[in-house]
Amino acid sequence: MSVQFRIDRLRAKMAEEGLDAFLVTSPENRHYLSGFRGTAGWLWVTQNDALLATDFRYTEQAGLQAPDYRVVRVGMGLDWLVEATSESGAARIGFEQEGMTVGFYNAVRAALKGKRPKRELAPTGSMAEELRAVKDPDELRLLEEAIRIADVAVETAGAALRPGITEREVAWELEKAMRENGADALSFDTIVASGPNGAKPHHKPTDRRIEPGDGVTIDAGALYQGYCSDITRTFVLGEPDAKFREVYGTVLAAQEAAEEAARAGMTGQEVDGVARAIIEDAGYGDAFGHSLGHGIGVAVHEFPRVGPNSAAQIIEDGMVFSVEPGVYLTGWGGVRIEDLVVMENGRARVLTAAHKRSVVEV
Repeated sequence: MSVQFRIDRLRAKMAEEGLDAFLVTSPENRHYLSGFRGTAGWLWVTQNDALLATDFRYTEQAGLQAPDYRVVRVGMGLDWLVEATSESGAARIGFEQEGMTVGFYNAVRAALKGKRPKRELAPTGSMAEELRAVKDPDELRLLEEAIRIADVAVETAGAALRPGITEREVAWELEKAMRENGADALSFDTIVASGPNGAKPHHKPTDRRIEPGDGVTIDAGALYQGYCSDITRTFVLGEPDAKFREVYGTVLAAQEAAEEAARAGMTGQEVDGVARAIIEDAGYGDAFGHSLGHGIGVAVHEFPRVGPNSAAQIIEDGMVFSVEPGVYLTGWGGVRIEDLVVMENGRARVLTAAHKRSVVEV
């Protein structure tokens, strides 16, 4: 899917919404709609023009990465926007209310105040984000490489587990392995949660030393050419006790059932419900407080939504999303297992390949 095709899809949505222009401020949508991966800039799209405004640090990069756009070098103000609006005659301008700060919104209003014709700033909801939900073959190729890197890194970190190693040291082993295997960066801050810390789904690694019998949840992702991965595995150091076996078996059964049951045409709520029913039947329903999954691509969390409140989200072929049930018990710890899947030919194909053997011998 070429950038020009993405622009054409955006223009079709703009026409449906009665928008003369669309101002893109979010980095993820800027990348998706242009190919530009710099950290500063805006897109201005009308039915007849596609402009990328950025400062002197990125103009050369923008010209190389976004050849479908007219690159304009900008300074500190919004003169470029006033000029683009005047040239196009755009009266109704769409903006991303989720990605635009109040300060920038007010600056845009002030810059356009008094101009003729009168300008209207129209919020666009998730219009651009919804375009990103179905991945094209090029995107899937980049995602698969980001996933491969994370697979290798998590297995490397799992192999490094031993009595006395700290959570921070495990996180470093993982992050180093991702860089050594081709990651451009981390797609989010690495989670290493050992023992009772496993009860906190987003625990930040500490200097806590891992002891025999501890469960260890590792959640990490690699960024590769602008695309993210996300994987979670839970290990146990040494022989697991009966509680760990019970909880781990419940979470794994829930994950495998959801991956097997997922079909194109189901809602995100229905897919979530498959896993949630198994966890509830095991008596741990109150300990599974987050959604089953989320879409992934140029952002770690994007469409589709796969959770108990996702009744309006239809799962389609080409969507890539996580399947990550978990159980978290205060004072004991937690178990989460996460794969990424792609919907193909109506069913889910698991992309994550790292093993799920939880026991680490000591």
